[in-house]
Amino acid sequence: MTPISRSGAGRASVATLICGALAAGGLAAAGVTALEPGAASASSHREAPLISGTPQYDNTDVYAFVSPDKPDTTTIVANWIPFEEPAGGPNFFTFAEDAQYDIHIDNNGDAQGELLYRFTFKTHVKNKKTFLYNTGPVESLDDPDLNVTQSYDIDLLRLKNQHLVSRTKIADDVPVAPSNVGKASMPDYAKLRSQAVHQLAGGASSFAGQADDPFFLDLRVFDLLYGGNLSEVGNDTLKGYNVNSIALQVPTHMITESAEQPIVGIWSTTQRKNAQGHFAQVSRLGMPLVNEVVNPLKDKDKFNASAPWDDAQFLKNVTNPELPKLIEAIYKIPAPAEPRNDLVDVFLKGVKGLNQPPHVRPAEELRLNTSIKPAAEPKRLGVLDGDNSGFPNGRRLTDDVIDASLQVVEGELVGSKNDLGDAVDKNDKDFEKAFPYVALPTEGSRGPLAKGTSGGNDVRNQLGDALSPAGSSGGSSDTTLIAASAGAGAIGVVLIGAGLLWWRRMRERAY
Repeated sequence: MTPISRSGAGRASVATLICGALAAGGLAAAGVTALEPGAASASSHREAPLISGTPQYDNTDVYAFVSPDKPDTTTIVANWIPFEEPAGGPNFFTFAEDAQYDIHIDNNGDAQGELLYRFTFKTHVKNKKTFLYNTGPVESLDDPDLNVTQSYDIDLLRLKNQHLVSRTKIADDVPVAPSNVGKASMPDYAKLRSQAVHQLAGGASSFAGQADDPFFLDLRVFDLLYGGNLSEVGNDTLKGYNVNSIALQVPTHMITESAEQPIVGIWSTTQRKNAQGHFAQVSRLGMPLVNEVVNPLKDKDKFNASAPWDDAQFLKNVTNPELPKLIEAIYKIPAPAEPRNDLVDVFLKGVKGLNQPPHVRPAEELRLNTSIKPAAEPKRLGVLDGDNSGFPNGRRLTDDVIDASLQVVEGELVGSKNDLGDAVDKNDKDFEKAFPYVALPTEGSRGPLAKGTSGGNDVRNQLGDALSPAGSSGGSSDTTLIAASAGAGAIGVVLIGAGLLWWRRMRERAY
């Protein structure tokens, strides 16, 4: 495939397509959402009223890219639970047991997933007589001092026209990487991360656990679009917060329709068990920056419960978006003429010649052309800077989707060169070089040391027999309590309150 360049004939031939695509803010849907100038909102972090009250089920971001160190594989990262405060104990951050965390893959462009990877989780507690997440330093995922653990199963569902064709269990009882309590509790967290990478059949790999939130941006946009003063941007609002990540790396041939049709559409959903015992979809995410700034309040929860093949119902939100009018009022930048039909074709289908599948049906999906090899030196602006292996062709962890969208919507590709952005150009932590690539989570402790003290982990109390992990030999193990930081802080507050009432309407599916 011929690279799309920022200059010359190649640039001119795709200028209109990419401008429309990025102007919609990462929307691959039938008018689902659009990032217009200045709309730097966290990618589906607390994006809808209902889901914001139940963060365990809240999708935050989806990433999909050809693996840089294994270019014959594709990596998908889907994140949940926004704004995890690292010291948020004593009840740290677990996946919900009554949820199905799904990764959908549409490999023929018909807006319906042909493959569905379903992750389900179980929680295990060794000793319920203590409030502690861990009762001593944790050296491994099977350490008896790790009191609260989780494991997961993966089922691969093959579908045709949303009817189940087959179901195969491809992983069973795999350990989850725990929340990073702190240095005293988990002195070598990187070792725990490594142990949580699981090898699947056929050369695939999986991971589930806590990670640093990889999305970087200045989130103060909701203060009336930076309060009308762009000089104040530049603070990475998500710095220091973690998320729960699910990552999957699979040989590319396992998810594409064929070598001749290498483009896949990807999105994630959460289904939650309702009072009747049936699963209903409560959250959904594909492209970044979805559902915050174009869908009005009346449509946000509806979008989270909907499916890509029904996205035409949100069309008016893109053809007549609210946000450009706000930008014009605050920054005096003229809003494009409506209806915005120029945006519809591009973002319903993907960019022609880049990541648009043949016979495409419009839908909101993160579209990736898996035949485009990883860039030797990735550019944060992706396609806008001539790097076709980046956003909006999939999404890499390093892609600056905020700056790319801002620059294009202000005319970068149609003659109005600019360097607009939020002044947050990269993540606060370095990403890993190998799967699962996400950065290690920020630890829950410690803070600055008091004057005259050392950095040693010497503040410990002996625990009685009541705190001995199940199956251990009582006092012989010299089990210890790290008073200041181990296991979630004894005086921590429970961060997640009572859940809101969920959907009145149950969506039943064949799978």
